[in-house]
Amino acid sequence: MFGDLGDINHLVFTAGEPLALMDVAALDLDKAREFFALRYFGALGAVHAASPHLQPGGSITLTTGIAGRRPGPGWAVAASICGAVESLTRALAVELAPIRVNAVCPGVVRSPLWASMTQASREQLYRDTAASIPAGRVGEADDIAHAYLYCLTQPFATGSILTVDGGTALA
Repeated sequence: MFGDLGDINHLVFTAGEPLALMDVAALDLDKAREFFALRYFGALGAVHAASPHLQPGGSITLTTGIAGRRPGPGWAVAASICGAVESLTRALAVELAPIRVNAVCPGVVRSPLWASMTQASREQLYRDTAASIPAGRVGEADDIAHAYLYCLTQPFATGSILTVDGGTALA
């Protein structure tokens, strides 16, 4: 695909599937590997494919999540992936310099990420989260889009993890 596009200025990797949390006691290792395949190795593969085509001054922005900093029960796999992507971001910022590499770390956002939940459970998650964080609401896609735009346009940011979580990490 990148060969067909030619040179590019930026890569943003946001791929993900609806979350399926799993307790360690009921861990499905094949499912855990699938999550890592998409969210970690998918990001690494996209960077591998895109980096030869990035223009000088270009950037890569990956996606992680607040679970890496504030996991709950059942979040061992998701939190591990988030931590791995954060480490990958910092390592790539050093390795690919002067290409800038950053990551956006959203909190709970109204999005298809929660599609595996019933609508009632999803709305309860949004209400409970909003009540427990300083912002008093969950994120919207537009809130997070601003973070990606910052990473694309801020010429002095690299190796940064931009947390946009409404204060979840503080709660």
